[in-house]
Amino acid sequence: MQHLAWRAGFGAPPSVINDWAHRKRRQVISKILAGPEKDPYTPLIVRDVAGLPERTKAMSPEEKKELNRMNRQGIKDLNIQWMNEMVQTRHPLREKMALFWHGHFACRTQNVLFNQQLLQVIRENALGNFGELLTAVSKSPAMLQFLNNQQNYKAHPNENFAREVMELFTMGRGHYTEQDIREAARAFTGWGYEADGSFTVRPKRHDNSSKTILGKQGNFNGDDVLKILLEQRQTATFITEKIYRYFVDDTPDTARITILADKFYTSGYDIGALMQHIFNADWFYDQRLIGTRIKSPVELLVGIRKTVPVAFEKEEVMVSFQQVLGQVLFYPPNVAGWPGGRNWIDSSSLMYRMQLPKMILYEKEFNITPKEITPEMGMGSYKVTMQLNEAVKKQYARKIKGIINWEALLKEYEKTPRVELADAIAASLLQANKQVSKGLLENYADASSRESYIKTVAIAVMSTPEYQLC
Repeated sequence: MQHLAWRAGFGAPPSVINDWAHRKRRQVISKILAGPEKDPYTPLIVRDVAGLPERTKAMSPEEKKELNRMNRQGIKDLNIQWMNEMVQTRHPLREKMALFWHGHFACRTQNVLFNQQLLQVIRENALGNFGELLTAVSKSPAMLQFLNNQQNYKAHPNENFAREVMELFTMGRGHYTEQDIREAARAFTGWGYEADGSFTVRPKRHDNSSKTILGKQGNFNGDDVLKILLEQRQTATFITEKIYRYFVDDTPDTARITILADKFYTSGYDIGALMQHIFNADWFYDQRLIGTRIKSPVELLVGIRKTVPVAFEKEEVMVSFQQVLGQVLFYPPNVAGWPGGRNWIDSSSLMYRMQLPKMILYEKEFNITPKEITPEMGMGSYKVTMQLNEAVKKQYARKIKGIINWEALLKEYEKTPRVELADAIAASLLQANKQVSKGLLENYADASSRESYIKTVAIAVMSTPEYQLC
């Protein structure tokens, strides 16, 4: 159940795990998938459409500079708001699944409204139908702008969008030809968006002639292309394998993926049903799969804050943490998203990860130089990227201040005998190698009071290499 809590969310306290342990597995999984009876889902909105002026050629340099500043601050606010939602949500699987799709449909735009709209599409459809999610993302202004489809018209087809839809969003590399991409690009001509982010098709820009895509011929438009891609069983296989790698194991099991992909395809691409099959499978709980995934930076940060709730005096520090660790929400490194797995760890990031709980919970100085975000592959303005880096560096060497709610942690162990505390804390916070040396923990513990002992042992456990795994 602890394994399930981390893979289907961001961990859970011992009281929740104990409750799950006394219920049937299918009952627990159904509840995780459904979320609370009265779903508190609300869109994350930091700017309304009217609150951000439309960029025009008539704008003065000062007005453009101010608009850029508003967008940068808005994206930062959206980042913080989503992080807080992951910590506080009563539907962890939806946010975890949204985080997965955020990497799958990797996108960078300096328009906060477009980021906001794309995030809403992903969160709304995270556990719904993949076809509907694919269509909604493909028609979002963020993705159309990012992949240059606003510049895709009959006289000069732009292939960027068509290529990535096939290679990254549906079938994967090697399952289509360059001719398929060229023909699909013609089908997507005319797809664009208005200033307020609403999707539009410009008939005069659309190529109405016949196209041949993946062996099918007709006067196809963009919607037709997406339907053709969904008809390919390879799409179900590609998506299933990616979900397996993210939620189960970095090393794919071909036999399991084949079975799951077939169920996914025949269900009409029901994401929730696919996750239910995975979480209900006996092999999902194989000891060899527990504690083998390296937590992404966002998972690590959210997990720490769920264990010990903390409200930062300056919430921008959450963006600084992400940058140092190498995963800034809304700033994927390239069109393929974050590679994940062992790529999260290098010698400097591992040391920083292990210091993070002490920095946050002992309110130490944040004195490690953040990694630079780079404007790779033309995906962001160089100037805007440099400005973001400078803004983050201003957090450098500042003391972290926050209001820490230790009561939530202390309450979890109020009935645990003093002599069993160290083992109980380690068992609840670690997935693998739970037998952390009690003597080692005692060295870091403040035994002056029961409260101090619980706090310091918990911080010591969260500062181990083992805590990096889930």
